[in-house]
Amino acid sequence: MTLRTISPLSVAPASAEPVKRAMLKGQQTKAAIIDAALGLASQIGLEGLSIGALAEVTGMSKSGVFAHFGSREELQISVIREYHDRFESEVFYPAMQQTRGVSRLQAMFDNWMVQTSNEIDSGCIYISGAVEFDDRTGPVRDALASSVTSWQAAVRRAVEQAQGEGQLVRDVDPLQVAFEVHGLILALHYEARFLKVPGAAERARQGFARILERYHTAAAAASSSDRKR
Repeated sequence: MTLRTISPLSVAPASAEPVKRAMLKGQQTKAAIIDAALGLASQIGLEGLSIGALAEVTGMSKSGVFAHFGSREELQISVIREYHDRFESEVFYPAMQQTRGVSRLQAMFDNWMVQTSNEIDSGCIYISGAVEFDDRTGPVRDALASSVTSWQAAVRRAVEQAQGEGQLVRDVDPLQVAFEVHGLILALHYEARFLKVPGAAERARQGFARILERYHTAAAAASSSDRKR
């Protein structure tokens, strides 16, 4: 009797399938933990996160949570990265569908306002994290600062593009415009979340409109006036 030769390749997929399923399940579990951790951090801050608290929220064991991150610090960094990914998906990428210039800058601010308004009750990781880590050093602060800096750079680039399109005056520093826009969001959080002042969101929108009016070129202002007619 002759034995049929079986190629190793023919059995690899079957033997690899359980490993793939295990890896997928592990990724899904980690994603669920990060989602729960993000919700928790929005309420109590990044410093409030702990393996024990997260285990209690998710119904997992401490060792089960620890196995996915290895340390509290890595957990905090994973939350920051997840928040940044969601922020980009909801604020940045939709704005990129707009024509470069003031339209794109306006869309970025509008999307940012929606995000901020949704976070008035829960809290913003960028803002609460800045308060918690402003006087510290280390990987968690670095990850947080990197995320915020990349968003500020995106706002600055939008301003520069609007200047390149002749829609904003060229003699203003793009960093100054980005600074003023960011200041509106910080003021909104303080007024609406901390002081509970009504109408804060509308004041932020009026503030942005005045920034555009102040830095609009004469040609862009005339074009905008013609469109309104």
